[in-house]
Amino acid sequence: MKRLIPVQSEEDIFPEYRGTAIGRLIEYHNLNKPYPKYTSAEILIGMCMDNRKSLKIPDNFAFILRSGGGNLRYSEFKVSYAVSIGGVKAIALIAHNHCGMVNLAGKKEAFIDGLVDSGWERDFAVEHFNHFAPLFEIGNEIDFVLSEAARLRNRYPHILIAPLFYKIEDNQLYLVRENNKKEE
Repeated sequence: MKRLIPVQSEEDIFPEYRGTAIGRLIEYHNLNKPYPKYTSAEILIGMCMDNRKSLKIPDNFAFILRSGGGNLRYSEFKVSYAVSIGGVKAIALIAHNHCGMVNLAGKKEAFIDGLVDSGWERDFAVEHFNHFAPLFEIGNEIDFVLSEAARLRNRYPHILIAPLFYKIEDNQLYLVRENNKKEE
């Protein structure tokens, strides 16, 4: 099954996202749709803190939460704020390839050495890594964004939640086909 679906025209956007803030996000970023003026956010975008990603969107269109791997588990109060006070009706979760949160265990020594080089005591750096790495490590970017979308759908059942994928190589957003979607 082809999991990443490129979007090169409005027709490529899944029907459930057309005419929604999710669809507009993709249109602005991938299709260079002209920007209208926004006075309030329509969408919450959860994405990785990685510096290689930059979205093309209008001012005031979105709340954006960045965290390692796009993991919103520890930002849930902020998500709730965007929904309850901000009034957003859609959440885009954007994973990307070559994410540093994949295989954190393989980066353990470099992580600890980097903290030691910046003034940390080695024992404290080791303890810090051992405590937090399991909370933030993701196994696979696509599987993680799908599981995070499912988790948030259970939490916010009346909010449209879309798992998306950003390819670093072409700076484009891709739709992620979920297991329950038929191939067209």
